[in-house]
Amino acid sequence: MPGTPEATHVVQVSDAPSPRRLLSTEKVYEGRIWDVVSDTFQLQETGEALTRDYIEHPGAVAVLPMNEAGEILLLKQYRHPVGMDLWEIPAGLLDVEGEDFVVGAARELTEEADLAAGTWNVLADVFNSPGSSSEAIRVYLARDLIEVPHHDRHERTDEEAEIEFHWISLDDAVASVLAGRLHNPSAVVGILAAAAARADGYASLRPADAPWPAHPSQR
Repeated sequence: MPGTPEATHVVQVSDAPSPRRLLSTEKVYEGRIWDVVSDTFQLQETGEALTRDYIEHPGAVAVLPMNEAGEILLLKQYRHPVGMDLWEIPAGLLDVEGEDFVVGAARELTEEADLAAGTWNVLADVFNSPGSSSEAIRVYLARDLIEVPHHDRHERTDEEAEIEFHWISLDDAVASVLAGRLHNPSAVVGILAAAAARADGYASLRPADAPWPAHPSQR
């Protein structure tokens, strides 16, 4: 039986910028929240010109709130494109010019969950749909939670006015993801990342101000 080759070195798997020659760019649709852009580019200097349409997105943040018992907070919200009530975590666009990423996350936590947090860490950075959108999402873990006083709470409207809250154990949340009961990408990523990070008491998580080179403003 053939022997197994011995590993000579460890390769670190890491996404990296890959500049390509941009021949033209055009905004083909201007929407209420985001636009659609059409880019023509070359993969190689002498290669064929390719055209791709995609959603130009300002980026977003999401927050996995965790209480002292290790439970996480999920929010139920109606999402019209899929016609479903989804259990999600607080999240929102980075659409305030010059706003720090974690400040935006804290704002969303306050507005959607009536909570503030004393401890913040980065759980994961993801592209929501890199084949069709430039949207980059940073998912935070928020702990040492306190409730926002009633007189300071945000008035939620439209779909947000129907938000329902539910605290669930992290293990039950993981089971719901693996059983196909949860579908929101930020919630799925946040839950699984938190479950993995729990092994060392969350000590390996990045600080809240960790660099985020994948965000559109940094590329």
